[in-house]
Amino acid sequence: MRILIVLSCSLALAFATSSAQETQQTKEKKKPAPSGRVQAQPGKPVGKPVQAGKPTGPPPQQTGVGKAKGTAQTTKVGKKKGTGTPTTYGKPAEVGKAKGPGKPATAGKAPEAGKPAEASKPTAGKPGTTGVAAGNPLKPQHFNLPKQPNTTKAPPVTFQQGRRIEGSENWQGQNYAVFRNYQSEWHDEGWWHSHYNNIVFVFGAPYFWNAGYWFPAWGYYPNAYYAWDGPIYAYNNLPPDQVIANVQAALQQQGYYHGDVDGLIGPLTRTAIADYQRDHGLYTTSAIDQPTLQSLGMA
Repeated sequence: MRILIVLSCSLALAFATSSAQETQQTKEKKKPAPSGRVQAQPGKPVGKPVQAGKPTGPPPQQTGVGKAKGTAQTTKVGKKKGTGTPTTYGKPAEVGKAKGPGKPATAGKAPEAGKPAEASKPTAGKPGTTGVAAGNPLKPQHFNLPKQPNTTKAPPVTFQQGRRIEGSENWQGQNYAVFRNYQSEWHDEGWWHSHYNNIVFVFGAPYFWNAGYWFPAWGYYPNAYYAWDGPIYAYNNLPPDQVIANVQAALQQQGYYHGDVDGLIGPLTRTAIADYQRDHGLYTTSAIDQPTLQSLGMA
């Protein structure tokens, strides 16, 4: 009997304990899950807890410098959008090169060494040095000149007693003293022969020689023809017309004289002489003087 009672009590106690456990489990199921934690379902492992305040969706992506709108990929500065090729406008230009690829620019070309500068050109109206290297003088030539002068190209000058050469007072130096001192004189044939032994005739007009120059002998023949009233340098013992012809030929070779070699100092010849003298730093005498012939390499 006692055994039966003991068994009955044990069973009752066991049932009561089991009922209490089931009640406790039911309460725990109904109890809400703590904040920030996910309630684990029965039979599945519980995952990582979600931190409080952190947004559950994907974080918004910001667009900064170099990012294309509406895309999550950044674009590098200097690259076209959507391509990986760098743009050419971001590349610094190379100095000394032209816009065309691979061709050097002419603006960056260095000047050639030893090239003479234009600034070294002699100034006009001042005596300068000879324009021909020493030791290479031009040999005199003999020209077959016309028997009669062409007065259309070289009109005759009119005699004026005591006329001086215009501008000669400004020509300094011994080589120009003959031009400063020159005055036109009129004398008859006898007077000229009594004062000068060397008299030659060019186109029928007499010239006398004195101190290295030829001069017109005005009055020797009253109707004599002269295209120039002044001294002519007596180059290499040549008569006046041959001196003039050699000067004309030398100026032709250098591009100053474009007329005929006629042995007359007409307007075209005088202009060519003046241009040459200005370009070579000589006094502009428009006449055949010793410095001009030296510059031409003739004396």
